[in-house]
Amino acid sequence: MHNLWDERYKRTEYIYGTQPNQFLKDYIDKNKPGNLLLPGDGEGRNSVYAAKSGWEVTAFDSSSVARVKALKLAREMNVTIHYDESSVTDFRTNHQFDLISLIFLHLEPETRKFFHKKLIDYLKPQGQILLEVFSKEQINYPTGGPKNPDMLYSINELKDDFKGLTIGFLEKTTKVLSEGTHHNGQAETIRMLVTKK
Repeated sequence: MHNLWDERYKRTEYIYGTQPNQFLKDYIDKNKPGNLLLPGDGEGRNSVYAAKSGWEVTAFDSSSVARVKALKLAREMNVTIHYDESSVTDFRTNHQFDLISLIFLHLEPETRKFFHKKLIDYLKPQGQILLEVFSKEQINYPTGGPKNPDMLYSINELKDDFKGLTIGFLEKTTKVLSEGTHHNGQAETIRMLVTKK
């Protein structure tokens, strides 16, 4: 898995573009800055946008190539981000965050359940998790996401993973993605925002 992502990211281009994910951008534009955790942030488009907007950003990804590109983008945009190379299973932090954002981070079911539970511990009281992921129906589209249906998500799986948190927003949607060369065209996604009590 590790090498697959290194391989994918080693092109010069930013394969998901340098603009942030729209759902995360809308949130950042409307809320006052705090500290943000971005697991699996790839080439840093979301980290850099959040940092430009005043957020204190911690990000990580399992790909060392992605990390290098993210830090390069941060330098070009004149912002600072804290970016580690780590898998979701190895990542540890003593910090708690105002916001944790998962943007198209797809994991095997057991890893997903373990990691999503862990994220709740990393949230401050009233902290939020914002995510956008591909739904099960995305298997029918060539516009991004895993080809393994077990790694695509359903609303019920996500509700179960984050039970105990208050759902502020949850919808499944068909939309046109325009995120670099790898997320392009019609797609089926789920967007969710939950708050820790």
